[in-house]
Amino acid sequence: MMVTPCSRPWIKKIMEGMERYAIPGAAVGVIWRGQSYMRAYGVTDVSNPQPVNIDTLFKIASIGKTLTGTAAMRLVDQRRLVLDQRVDSYVPGFVAPAGAQSVTVRQLLNHTPGWLGDDHHDTGSDDGALARYVDEIRDLPQLTPVGQVFFYNNTALNCAGRVIETVTGLTYETAVTQLVFQPLGMSRSGYAATPDGLDNLALPHDVGSDGKAVVNPATFYRPRNTNPSGGQPVSSLKDLLTFAQFHLGNGRAADGQRVMSLASLRGMWSMPGPGGTLDVELIGAGVSWQLRPTVEGVVVVWHGGDLPGYRPYLMLVPAKQFAIVFVNNGDLGWRLRGELFTRDWVLRRFVGLHNLPAPPRRLSASELAQYEGHYAAENITEDNQVVFIKFRLTARADGTLRQTFGSGDAELEDDLGPGSETLVAPAILTFYANDYVIDESTGSRSNFLRDDSGTVVWLRYSGRLYRRQTG
Repeated sequence: MMVTPCSRPWIKKIMEGMERYAIPGAAVGVIWRGQSYMRAYGVTDVSNPQPVNIDTLFKIASIGKTLTGTAAMRLVDQRRLVLDQRVDSYVPGFVAPAGAQSVTVRQLLNHTPGWLGDDHHDTGSDDGALARYVDEIRDLPQLTPVGQVFFYNNTALNCAGRVIETVTGLTYETAVTQLVFQPLGMSRSGYAATPDGLDNLALPHDVGSDGKAVVNPATFYRPRNTNPSGGQPVSSLKDLLTFAQFHLGNGRAADGQRVMSLASLRGMWSMPGPGGTLDVELIGAGVSWQLRPTVEGVVVVWHGGDLPGYRPYLMLVPAKQFAIVFVNNGDLGWRLRGELFTRDWVLRRFVGLHNLPAPPRRLSASELAQYEGHYAAENITEDNQVVFIKFRLTARADGTLRQTFGSGDAELEDDLGPGSETLVAPAILTFYANDYVIDESTGSRSNFLRDDSGTVVWLRYSGRLYRRQTG
């Protein structure tokens, strides 16, 4: 059944999801059949309830990566930047992790530099924070060869932000303001380290022991040097829908001003890097945008975001002239987002598109054995501590894999070192294609990667690479 943005099934879906997942406030905007629709729900703060409206500020997290990509492409349009040039031709003194010195600007923006992707360490709040951060990545581990493997890479986008700084001579934030916010009329968009001084702000919320939302402003802060990857950007539903309309359009702002050539605008979705999975299957990443396939052959352009208390999503379907923005201030907002987008509720009902099929396959015990084991991914926290997110995969009698986070295995703890992070919530992973699995509880897809000998060495899970531990 097709729905409209103002129809009862749509409103019911959002409101029931907010109740189910303790989401205090949300806002949804849709561009559909030549019209724009916006609707706000709930409150900004359960401790001081004010209604959310279309100008309410939300942190947009990794949707901010598309601001970085858009700013970079404007510089391409101005002939100040060439995406296939090496990064060290733009950033004086740039030293990449071992084996990656040839990395290009495009490879930063399509998540294929190959080095550790989750380095969030804080380098300060002054104008030199991003320069210091980029100078310090040289010692990061290189996980895969440059340009060959997609995995989600916050570190790379931060480096792309530094390229923008050196090309423009401005701070990253000022450059994005001048290149993106001002020409598009996004007056409610910017960067904020704390909630202080922000009016009409939706504060982040956790879920309390009673299952109800609890405001938690302490989770708002993110380091300035992570701004290009989505640390501090804030925006409103109205501004984000303006941004979406620009990307669906012909390179002009709402007032008719030429902001970007049509070739450059469409270039953000072309020449994608290697594909893989990021909750859904990916054709690859373009210039900051994720590109996903559909059964119908129509490409979907999207980006989500994840910070504590904020789980936004922005999707474009250029062939259908359709876009949708979803912002919220509940930590479990990712669950409603998954229902709407990972499971394709929105695509099916608005534009009649469908995710690639995932018919379940049951593997034999011997087939499952090649995937069993401990897996771990390294993260560097804001206070520069190395932690490992880890899980164990074990075969089940029904031909699926059980994924258990935080194995408690003493030998693995020794291998990974101190600070290993443990999680909970086991999952069942069902195969649906060679080396591809789906978590039936969430609809999230992942895939295994093999080395040249055919041995399973990684699981790409939530877009990150988790190394299979041997021995």
